[in-house]
Amino acid sequence: MAAKMSKSDYVKNEIKASALDLIGNTPIVALDRLYTGPGRILVKCEFMNPGASIKCRSALKMIKRARESGELKPGDPIIEKTSGNQGCGLAVVCAVLGHPATLAMSRGNSIQRVIHIEALGAKCIRVPQVEGTYGSVTFADGQAVEKEVMKIVEETGAYYVNQFSNKANAQAHYDSTGPEIWKQTGHHTDVFVATVGTAGTFAGTSKYLKEKNPKLLAYVVEPAGSEPIKGEPITKPLHLLQGSGYGRIPDLFNYEYMDGTVSVTDDEAVKYMKLIGEKEGLFVGYTSGANVAAAVKLLESGQVPKDSWIVTILNDTGLKYTPVPKEML
Repeated sequence: MAAKMSKSDYVKNEIKASALDLIGNTPIVALDRLYTGPGRILVKCEFMNPGASIKCRSALKMIKRARESGELKPGDPIIEKTSGNQGCGLAVVCAVLGHPATLAMSRGNSIQRVIHIEALGAKCIRVPQVEGTYGSVTFADGQAVEKEVMKIVEETGAYYVNQFSNKANAQAHYDSTGPEIWKQTGHHTDVFVATVGTAGTFAGTSKYLKEKNPKLLAYVVEPAGSEPIKGEPITKPLHLLQGSGYGRIPDLFNYEYMDGTVSVTDDEAVKYMKLIGEKEGLFVGYTSGANVAAAVKLLESGQVPKDSWIVTILNDTGLKYTPVPKEML
């Protein structure tokens, strides 16, 4: 029988010790077929994380931070509210570290996320919608999920991850996403663009990149009609950008690192989601389409220098979504 490998052997043989070592260090791809310039759109392929989204980064950081602080003991159960991606990320981390996980999400979020979460050994609770419809989840729907989560916390004492207010969420992106982008672009990043759900990705990444390049411009992408960060009244709480545009300014958001906002319609998000597939061979979700739509808008409108390199995020795989009926567009 072969001897058990040491940690140095793992490095030497390039064998990963667990799925946790697959989180981060995702590649950046140039969308030169979709957008031919001037300027350039570069995308970080976060769907390549083991939970198939960028949320694996924050999941790992939040759980590790809780374990280090002693708030979460080995084997303790965790609970979290999620639109699905954070739940998948937490399910990956908890499977490896041995924490029973319960994830609560709205029935409006795609069923594929439930399948993914439960395939990783976690429990998924689907909470009935208050005002949304399948494929479109509102702030009120999210509040219903939170109410269910807090009830379970009170009954069981499970550790509540609380991604929307957990500073380790943003720190994950300051520690990893930002530095990776800066290194991978050869320190050539002029503009950063991202949709906002918890605001962890935008807050952490934009802070790091602006520290490296004070002239960098950072833009928030908001669904048309649900633009609280821009300061507009909410006129369209129902939209396709699951996991973003909840109709409130997130606790983790910081205006200090934002230079402006870009509004994207459902039709624009769908258009670019399809173009990313048809032109670049990458099947991604609606917020990824919105990010790329926003990048194109910034370059074509002249809001940023025409030769800018814009970096944005492909947040998750398109396999997490059920096709949405045309009447919802």
